[in-house]
Amino acid sequence: MATGTAVTGGVQAHLRALNERNHNTGLAIFLVIVVAHWAEHIAQAVQIYALGWPTPEARGVLGVPFPWLVTSEWMHYGYALLMLVGFVILRKGFVGRSRKWWNIALGIQIWHHFEHLLLLIQALSGANLLGRPVPTSIIQLLMPRVELHLFYNAIVFTPMVVAMILHRRATAVERARMRCTCAVAAGH
Repeated sequence: MATGTAVTGGVQAHLRALNERNHNTGLAIFLVIVVAHWAEHIAQAVQIYALGWPTPEARGVLGVPFPWLVTSEWMHYGYALLMLVGFVILRKGFVGRSRKWWNIALGIQIWHHFEHLLLLIQALSGANLLGRPVPTSIIQLLMPRVELHLFYNAIVFTPMVVAMILHRRATAVERARMRCTCAVAAGH
């Protein structure tokens, strides 16, 4: 029992540090992961709309040498879950205005995660939504998958970036409530 308590205490200490002294580093790493993923979707759109590649051949940068990355619902679900976990873990470091924007991004990512869970369940069960020939998300009934994922990335990324900017430019009242050192001093 003591070992389990020590592990739990250690995890809690790391999470606390991630939202305090290591918050800026955690946010930077999270931002790199998000931008790299978004770049893959942008590369895929460029391949389709600028280069004229057929959609099945447009697999982004990593998907060209590793085509299974694009067709693996596990990989897409794993990324959606990683994003969700990142939003939840880093959330405690935000206060005030930035917390509101971070919560908006988190709420959108919860929906995005649900859509990927739905796709994964269909891929594993072989029973696709409304008898479609391939796994299909709810919003994908209204919009093609490539465009939908560009849209999802944009509507998650935008409030996330607003939250990060407001976090760095915290008001004096917000800075007093912050436990991290992410905020730039006034006048800088």
